[in-house]
Amino acid sequence: MMRDLLAAVAAIAALAYAPAAAQQQQHADPFPPGEGRDIVVAACTQCHPASAFTDLREDANAWRHQVYDMVLRGAQVGPGDIDTVVNYLAVNFGPGINVPPSVREVTLPDGPGKDLVEQNCVLCHGLDRVAAAQRSPAGWSDMLKMMEFYGAPVSGKDEQTIAAYLESKFGTDTRR
Repeated sequence: MMRDLLAAVAAIAALAYAPAAAQQQQHADPFPPGEGRDIVVAACTQCHPASAFTDLREDANAWRHQVYDMVLRGAQVGPGDIDTVVNYLAVNFGPGINVPPSVREVTLPDGPGKDLVEQNCVLCHGLDRVAAAQRSPAGWSDMLKMMEFYGAPVSGKDEQTIAAYLESKFGTDTRR
């Protein structure tokens, strides 16, 4: 009798919760509709969370590089679908595309280069990603070179200033 009562209460709770859960999941879907969406969701989210797409802001060339790399690692994207996937990713997760910002707000520590980080890095991802990383000086330099390859609009003196700021504030020797 008690078991039946508990089962009935659980069933009613599940029915009451299901529409709310479905609605919440619907709003949480970061993948906008468009040609290529279903391929990205099926092939890419087997290994990657949605943040792997919403955190990156790569142009078509950089997304193409990512897609080829993932295909070589086993992603199930056929040769005829690569252009569709690259286009979908570039259109929906390219530089300057407004994707909801990180839930965690970050204020960077003051210092020379802070303004350049805030102006340039946020074009592609949240400052929480910058603040969470700790890298060696060579690691920050390599990361900036990679970001430049992916389309970050920094080079020369600005790149050096950003590297020095990141090394001093988020280097592996820095205690936060």
